[in-house]
Amino acid sequence: MNGIQSVMEGDSVTLNSNLTEMMDEDLFLWRFGPENTLIAEIDLIDDSMAVYDDVLDGRFRDRLKLDSQTGSLTIINTRTEDSGCYKLNINHATKHFNLAVYGVLPVPVISSNSSQYSSSSNCSVVCSAGNVSDATLSWYKENSLLSSISVTDFSISLSLPLEVDYEDRNTYSCVLNNPISNQTRHLNITQLCHTSAGTLILMSVYS
Repeated sequence: MNGIQSVMEGDSVTLNSNLTEMMDEDLFLWRFGPENTLIAEIDLIDDSMAVYDDVLDGRFRDRLKLDSQTGSLTIINTRTEDSGCYKLNINHATKHFNLAVYGVLPVPVISSNSSQYSSSSNCSVVCSAGNVSDATLSWYKENSLLSSISVTDFSISLSLPLEVDYEDRNTYSCVLNNPISNQTRHLNITQLCHTSAGTLILMSVYS
């Protein structure tokens, strides 16, 4: 079995037969998913080549391309639902391909989670990212991981809180990542925590 091929949603991917050319009597059958649904076929005896992109509710419609020389299959404009197991039957031999298509990641958002009139020297913030799957949301202090939360198959919103001192001069970053990409948002303590900080200073002056 081949290793997992990972691509970003919208990219094209080619499942290679690893052949330089097909033989005169070869029969190529490309199948997808647990039901082994036939999605493409090359029959050199009949000199025919076809893609069946209307199967599976038309999910592959206009997105499958066959190489007439090697029998390789290309999926264009990939979608997350294209992830799964593909099989290539060549006569009596079978090759397996695992494809993972990851959604485009949004840039995470950091917002204040503190009361406007808090007198604490700590500032509470939360980092969030909406409608993500197969991804991890993490807080880093400099290059050290502080906390993280992950989601696998389901598309949901993630949020991760953090408390920092408003005088903290360390660099904090919120990172959303999957196996092939990441998005980072840096925490601006001065911008998000100035209200709490100012309140604390005023209370100190008049106490």
